[in-house]
Amino acid sequence: MTRRFPYLFLSLLLLCTACTQKRGSGDKMIFHYNESGGIQTLDPAFSSGQAVIWACNQLYNGLVNLDDSMRIVPAIAKSWEISDDGLIYTFHLRSDVCFHNTDFYPFKEKRVVKAADFAYSFGRILDGSVASPGAWVFQKVKRKADGTPCFEAVDDTTFRITLSESFPPFLGILTMKYCSVVPREVVEHYGKDFRNHPVGTGPFKFQLWQEGVKLVMRKNPDYFEKDEQGEPLPYLDAVAVSFIVDKQSVFMEFMKGSIDFMSGVEACYKDALLTKDGQLNPEYKEEITMLTGPYLNTEYLGFMLKDKGDGNPLLNRKVRQAINYGFDREKMMKFLRNNVGYAGTAGFIPMGMECFDAEKVKGYDYDPGKAAKLLEEAGYPHGKGLPPISVAVSVNYVDLCQYIQHELAQIGIDLRLDVTQGAQQREMMRSYQLPFFRGSWICDYPDAENYMALFYSKNLQPNGSNYTHYVNPTFDKLYERSQRCTDEEKRNEYYQRMDSLLMADAPVVVLYYDQVVRFTRKEVTGMGINPINMLDLRRVKIGS
Repeated sequence: MTRRFPYLFLSLLLLCTACTQKRGSGDKMIFHYNESGGIQTLDPAFSSGQAVIWACNQLYNGLVNLDDSMRIVPAIAKSWEISDDGLIYTFHLRSDVCFHNTDFYPFKEKRVVKAADFAYSFGRILDGSVASPGAWVFQKVKRKADGTPCFEAVDDTTFRITLSESFPPFLGILTMKYCSVVPREVVEHYGKDFRNHPVGTGPFKFQLWQEGVKLVMRKNPDYFEKDEQGEPLPYLDAVAVSFIVDKQSVFMEFMKGSIDFMSGVEACYKDALLTKDGQLNPEYKEEITMLTGPYLNTEYLGFMLKDKGDGNPLLNRKVRQAINYGFDREKMMKFLRNNVGYAGTAGFIPMGMECFDAEKVKGYDYDPGKAAKLLEEAGYPHGKGLPPISVAVSVNYVDLCQYIQHELAQIGIDLRLDVTQGAQQREMMRSYQLPFFRGSWICDYPDAENYMALFYSKNLQPNGSNYTHYVNPTFDKLYERSQRCTDEEKRNEYYQRMDSLLMADAPVVVLYYDQVVRFTRKEVTGMGINPINMLDLRRVKIGS
């Protein structure tokens, strides 16, 4: 018990000073942000969802990382080699990376990360008793005769992974927070309570978590990375996360300066912060910095193409194409999204992905004349004989679908909105109960395979993510060739050809490619922006 008193005292002191310190006056730099939806765990084995991923990114490292340009860069692995057949990945580890020394689990001496720690950490993700939602990231890893995965600590600084088949996106998958390294002795000591006793190697270490109230992470004085001038990272002294549920209250706290950072645009303050064309309101230019960039998220409407023998008109490709041509995406983005995002007039692969090319992959512009002609060719001139079409949509997207509903009515398509709860809609979508539905896909790793896999016939439900039940043998052959191709430029060409096929077959209506929008107080510097919206606080400063 005696060890806990200074820990609690320091935590409470930090919480008090966080509320009263003046920024940029030589005091401690404490960065504040809010998580309205809460944080469920600090165990990277369960790092699903942005709130958990952001917190884990401060606490943990893996073998490799992504920079803001989506390039794979060294982290704990200083270098690596991939065998010519794409099966064996050999990583050479830094020898100066240590696990956090915390008040609740003090190591007697510096605990250096070794290759065996990665073998344990990755094996833990695959352990059925752990039930990590990230087990899929290692599905391509080869199994030994006894069923154990081929994670090998060759020596203390050499770690090897063997795959069962070539999978070029694998290195990018290893940048996910599931693939963080954790110390076996701490995990085994706390068991399931490791979720609130986290020990990693990241730029910040755990200090206090009062669930639903405050999370505090303090600077890791032993962090291994330095800036270009040789100064140790991070610059911040601490990170404090609040859990205010009401979005309007969060906005007010941000405007008062109690919160340093907000991500995204909520309806309750959209028109206050942004002009109609998506720029920062000039009224706030002296107080706030706005950062924007592509976000690897495609928002779409999906058609379920499984023939149930009920005469579904959406199985007719020309009807699907008519819907695609029948509304103005540019107008939709301007008036309903304040131009936050980019009209989805290219393929399914979003802007921000390396192979995105609107010249090579043509989607659908607004062309009501062409839409009308397609309807006539499909046997529904001016929409005559076409039964009402129902689209399943959650509350947050009703306004977009109402706009599309109005636009399609002009060409004779009667669109009905079936408003459902998000969780219910997802479950019905996965079980092929929805002929037409709204969906979105945020990339899990920086490779367009993540998007094309949604349409690969072997990924049909219940075991995969092909929610549209799209089946095209030509697409499948291109997908399989792309996964045997280790030449990145050639693989991107395969992705573009697949995306062009999708657009021609129209199993989806691409609505828009999302946008990362970040707001910081003017005194905050060093905040980057990236297409996966990862929160990286290593180089952030507050004040001069």
